[in-house]
Amino acid sequence: MKIFAYAPSGYAGALVSVEVDIRRGIPGLDIVGLPDNAVRESRERVRVALKRSGFNFPQDRILVNLSPAGLKKEGASYDLPIAVGILSATGQIPDSEITSVLCAGELLLDGTVRPVNAVLPAVAAAMAGDINRFIVPDANLSEALAIPGAIPVGIGNLRTLPGLLEGEWTAFSHFDKPYYTQAPKQDLSDLKGQPVLRRALEIAAAGGHHILLFGPPGSGKTMAARALAGLLPDLDSDKSLEVSRIWSQAGKLRVEEGLITRPPFREPHHTSSAEGLIGGGSGMYPGEVSLSHGGVLFLDEAPEYGSRVLQTLREPLESGRVDMARAGKTWWYPADFQLQMTMNPCPCGNLGREEATCLCTTPEISRYWRHLGGALLDRVDLRVPVPMVKPEDLLEPAGEDSFTVRARVEDSRERQFKRYRESFWNINADIPPGEIQRFIVLDEASSSYLKKAVVQLGLSSRAAHGVLKVARTLADMASRDEVSEKDVLESIQHRRYGDRDIFWRTL
Repeated sequence: MKIFAYAPSGYAGALVSVEVDIRRGIPGLDIVGLPDNAVRESRERVRVALKRSGFNFPQDRILVNLSPAGLKKEGASYDLPIAVGILSATGQIPDSEITSVLCAGELLLDGTVRPVNAVLPAVAAAMAGDINRFIVPDANLSEALAIPGAIPVGIGNLRTLPGLLEGEWTAFSHFDKPYYTQAPKQDLSDLKGQPVLRRALEIAAAGGHHILLFGPPGSGKTMAARALAGLLPDLDSDKSLEVSRIWSQAGKLRVEEGLITRPPFREPHHTSSAEGLIGGGSGMYPGEVSLSHGGVLFLDEAPEYGSRVLQTLREPLESGRVDMARAGKTWWYPADFQLQMTMNPCPCGNLGREEATCLCTTPEISRYWRHLGGALLDRVDLRVPVPMVKPEDLLEPAGEDSFTVRARVEDSRERQFKRYRESFWNINADIPPGEIQRFIVLDEASSSYLKKAVVQLGLSSRAAHGVLKVARTLADMASRDEVSEKDVLESIQHRRYGDRDIFWRTL
């Protein structure tokens, strides 16, 4: 029986063959194959756990080889495969017709098997390598069951291993219990007034567009931003598996509840480092942009984040993935997220408030906006001013709730899926520049308005394409195949705000 473990290395990771050789010599256990300290320490954990579980630990020289040797092995998940390898090599577990099995688990000294991270990506990688038998901790069993075709068994203590191997390995049905992520429970009906803001949030959700909300403190920007994730459709099966794999590797998946089926919502603190946002470190862990894959990354008060931190977002926004290199190694994670930012309109925050006076100068306001960086701001298709709510609006009945708006968003997304069914993208925000003219055809009047906007607002080619993509979404929301003049004009209105505009005079 060949025994395998799993070495996380970015999103893909690698299977590790665990080979055990026992020969006469001074008693001891050696582990080779570039193990880190945690793996080397498993020598003592495995020895004591085997003895306390009723097994004999060989009084010979034991060599454990972890292959490929050039890949660094980290963490305590190698305890169980090493223990199983020793028991198999010494004939203390029954012969099995199983040719290959992947094991993962940390051992306590009494033989208890503790849960570990990255079981879901380990099972996915093994299935791709034609391995479908797994021995995992009881607490990780639901992760292994999430992959169709996998045949896992859960183990709570080493002493139960012989019985598990002698028993029948049964293929379970796909574990499909919905699991809702940490999206804040902010419903759109909580917003009073603000019809333009509500409309912009629906546009962003329908087309997958990045959005910036700016306005005075207390205007409801953060509340509105936290409602966006609730407007997004459920994740499809492929995206659900991708998101769950990332969260499993980061140790954030609630293993008892199965796959993530709702879009994630991540709100990193403004003191977060570039590494925390993008990922990396000694363990090559996913960052916030990857944990937001398939969902929303929310930066509240975006100018408070470091300039370097903000600029690291450009590449994943463009490519939908994070590629990193460290110590001669490269790895990647998916990072296809929807960016949402909020900010005050000026450094003091009083711009646009009737009951307060803004003392910021025009250059100060311009510098404040430029902290976001032109390259990042150019990728945001919707820039929405959020004025203070009028007192009379607070007494108005609640507007549409998130469930009602989400139904319309799902209809708009369905139109997009059908249109792009033969393409490698499926939402309007992801239309490549070379395909814009194929899917978005303007009449003469609409083209004229767009040309004027490019000249008067100084729009880049990316910004002009963004206007067209939002217009395409507006047409989908109205169940129209053709983009109208009205769609283009509304799209331009959402694009016009930036560091060179006189936006503060229109609040």
